Amino acid sequence: MQSRNPVLSRLGKNNRQSWAGPTASPQYLQDMYNAPAYAPPTAARPMTVDDVVVRGFITLGTLVASAAVAWYFDFPPAVIAPAVIVGLVLGLIVSFKQSTNPALILGYSVSYGIAIGVISNAFNYLYEGIVFQAVLGTMVAFGGVLAVYALKIFRPTPKFTKFVVAAGFAAVGLMLVNWIASIFTQGGLGLRTDSPIGWIFSVAMILLGCFFLLLDFAAVEEGVRAGVPEKYSWLMAFGLTVSLVWLYLEILRFISYFFNND
Repeated sequence: MQSRNPVLSRLGKNNRQSWAGPTASPQYLQDMYNAPAYAPPTAARPMTVDDVVVRGFITLGTLVASAAVAWYFDFPPAVIAPAVIVGLVLGLIVSFKQSTNPALILGYSVSYGIAIGVISNAFNYLYEGIVFQAVLGTMVAFGGVLAVYALKIFRPTPKFTKFVVAAGFAAVGLMLVNWIASIFTQGGLGLRTDSPIGWIFSVAMILLGCFFLLLDFAAVEEGVRAGVPEKYSWLMAFGLTVSLVWLYLEILRFISYFFNND
């Protein structure tokens, strides 16, 4: 069909020979038809709750296995400080960079697992059976917070989130000040002693751990709803593991205040 556009018509007359090519054979046309069409790269699969559960089991399982090794081989208390420092550094990198690198997250689990194994072994030596009670208490706390969230009894608000984060920084700051004070005065500020101040502080830390679990559950739900890539399930699993470590250590310390070996 002749174009009505004079420019296109003139171009067609001048270049008809140059545009013309060899006549396409039926086989050539068939090959073109069978050739795969170009498809854009497939987008990353969105994260699901199952992804978080699987990564959570891997991350927490690595931590528990590391703790079991440290306990079984009776690692000396001297390894606690290096393990905590390595785990803290890896945890800060993951938190501030929002990294989804499994190596960093599992490295955190191994480091803190070793520290927890040594600490638990020491507590269990002083108070036989206390570790089982602390593990049971952590499981009950986790199940209770999950039920509260799943039943929509309470959902974190932006103000609540800011409060919990601020309280977390304040708690870490207080523990640091208490540790520095303990160098000069026995017991420091009394935050980690078997006293009413120590009991109140431990209860507050346990509640804070439960609040962080609420934020973790909310982050998982929001991530699934937003369709974030599947790789972020590692970050969600890391957050849950950190909260559970916090809860376990605080419950372990709190029970030790009232444990009776008689």
